[in-house]
Amino acid sequence: MKKNRTDNFDKFSLKKKGSAVKENIRQDKKKAKAESRAMGEAARQRKIDKARGIVTDPPKEKYSKGPYAKKTTGYEKKPSTRKSFQDAPPKYGELTPSHTTRPATTNKRTPASMDKADEKRTASIGKVNAASDTPYEQMPLNKYIAHAGISGRREAAAMVKSGHVTINGDTILEPGYKVQYKDVVRLKGKVLQLQVTPVYILLNKPKDYICTANDPEGRKTVLDIIKNATTQRMFPVGRLDRNTTGVLILTNDGDLAQKLTHPSYEIKKIYEVTLDKPVTKADMEAIAKGVELEDGFIAADAVSYLSNTSKDVIGIEIHSGRNRIVRRIFEHLGYDVRHLDRVMFANLTKKNVDRGKWRFLAEKEVRLLKFMNKSFTRKSAKEN
Repeated sequence: MKKNRTDNFDKFSLKKKGSAVKENIRQDKKKAKAESRAMGEAARQRKIDKARGIVTDPPKEKYSKGPYAKKTTGYEKKPSTRKSFQDAPPKYGELTPSHTTRPATTNKRTPASMDKADEKRTASIGKVNAASDTPYEQMPLNKYIAHAGISGRREAAAMVKSGHVTINGDTILEPGYKVQYKDVVRLKGKVLQLQVTPVYILLNKPKDYICTANDPEGRKTVLDIIKNATTQRMFPVGRLDRNTTGVLILTNDGDLAQKLTHPSYEIKKIYEVTLDKPVTKADMEAIAKGVELEDGFIAADAVSYLSNTSKDVIGIEIHSGRNRIVRRIFEHLGYDVRHLDRVMFANLTKKNVDRGKWRFLAEKEVRLLKFMNKSFTRKSAKEN
């Protein structure tokens, strides 16, 4: 039999069959728990609908007929007195409704107790969090906006505090407000929908493009370059000013965007700077030791000449995300920046990506981004 080369975990499953079996069991339990939680949420919604006068209960004979009633094990007639049985979660495949007695079955089809409204509601929950396989019950409002692909969480919090967000018609000013899955969230009157599929793009940004979704002056934006890449609403991460070129990430993943821009993660950035005149050795040392700007002290993580003959092209590594920080460092020392190019951002480079072109990030690259510099935040948490 031909080996499936696309299975990234094939070599592990072949070598450690016991581990593979245990992992399958864990995944089965996880899926059963998600199904059970979705059923419970559907039952609670039916109760709310009934209180409002909306009848959504299934017919009374739902268990008296059909294949669901036939597949029982006798527990309905002789219920166990053991508390552990009553509290035990259903096995994988037992899609039992939480508002009725749990009949034991291995039928993987949707049970007859779920009416069409419940099926639609449960399906929508699954679509929202298909990646985690777990339906969300509550989600902070700023996180909801970020997952809708509007912005990062910090920008979303500012929108909420400004009074631009409503839930079920009521204006909400608290970013941590818990959104229920059935709530209708609007931003300036427009209904927000959670993104289903996260998208990650690396762009080699050209000059004269701005990093914004819409520009009132009608200038070109980086979103114009990737407009044919996806139908998802994207936004840039680690923005570059109009005249700066190089590596730029665009995504609809608000959580990752927040991480890559948060100071606690110290995400590395490397720039190639072309100046109007050679940089003296004294100024190179000053950049390494740090300079005092109008918004505070700043020091480069590393700085060096990129040529033994030309001293006007400098490589600088820095993790600060402050606005126009590289340009301001050199301007503070009396240099005019002729060209600024970001050659690396979060360990991603523009290799094999021409200026003005883009590519999707590989799955491995996305995983590395999500776990990048996690130890930094752990250290800072311990110090505090």
